[in-house]
Amino acid sequence: MTTVLLLLAGLTMLLVGGASLVRGASGIAEAHGISPLVVGLTVVAFGTSAPELVVNVLGAIDGETDIAFGNIAGSNLANLGLVLGTAALIAPIAIEGQIIRRELPLLLLATTALLIMTLDSQLKGFDPVLDRSDGLVLLLLFGIFVYIMIMDFFRQVEDPLLATIASMSPQLETKTSRAWMFILAGIFLLGLGGELAITHGVKLAGILNVSTTIIGMAVIAIGTSLPEFVTSIIAAMRKEADLCVGNVIGSNIFNILLVLPISSLVYPLSIPEHGTTDFIATLLFAAVLIPVFIMRRQIMSRTVGGVFLGAYLLYMYLRITG
Repeated sequence: MTTVLLLLAGLTMLLVGGASLVRGASGIAEAHGISPLVVGLTVVAFGTSAPELVVNVLGAIDGETDIAFGNIAGSNLANLGLVLGTAALIAPIAIEGQIIRRELPLLLLATTALLIMTLDSQLKGFDPVLDRSDGLVLLLLFGIFVYIMIMDFFRQVEDPLLATIASMSPQLETKTSRAWMFILAGIFLLGLGGELAITHGVKLAGILNVSTTIIGMAVIAIGTSLPEFVTSIIAAMRKEADLCVGNVIGSNIFNILLVLPISSLVYPLSIPEHGTTDFIATLLFAAVLIPVFIMRRQIMSRTVGGVFLGAYLLYMYLRITG
């Protein structure tokens, strides 16, 4: 019981720490006259990915690469199956063509690139691993992704991902001293929360006699994905479909192109058993979205949402019991 409580405490600290870091850093940026776009693409994007990033980096440092992998694989699956499926059950999601034409293909490209990297080692007879060279390639793709969004901003093109980032920007703190307090508190909570999550996630895996990958996918991933879940549910209730889907797709792209490569630069990440299957499942979830939106005139119905949610729960059940 103590292990579970400390794990939950760690996840809570990660979420509060990420929010505190965003609030403080945004205040510093405003005080120095930095544009909202730059703040959104750097401070807000990094801050909302901070829980996953801290868990992965600390996991890599401690040699717990399975829990780091499970965190990202589980988070991406939860975003597509759990978050998007639940949001569609609340209200059918109508999507504008921009997401279908570019954001979804970009997510498919990122996931496919990651899958190829893991399969490459296996085809050569080695254990699958995401090494530092793979991390650099993914970071390069992330740089291209950010460049495209910046160009959209200057061309005044409406991009759902930019709208998502803007919606997550907090009320900025104009007092620099107070902003620094938020930053320091955020860093402290992220560090302590990440260490608690890793340490007691590993202990919980031992108690339940399951792999640390499963704990990463089923517990830590869902915990660190709570901001995306809450944002998408609220967006669905307000019928803000672009924000709902942009939040999910943006989070998955950041996980693949930012969090994983930074983790692999710290320490090469070995891909656990069934890890390649998790990437394939994520790719299939994302790929199915394109014909769903095209065939249904860019609407994800409650029925489709229920299928997505059911498929996610079934996959997780098979992963946990398999």
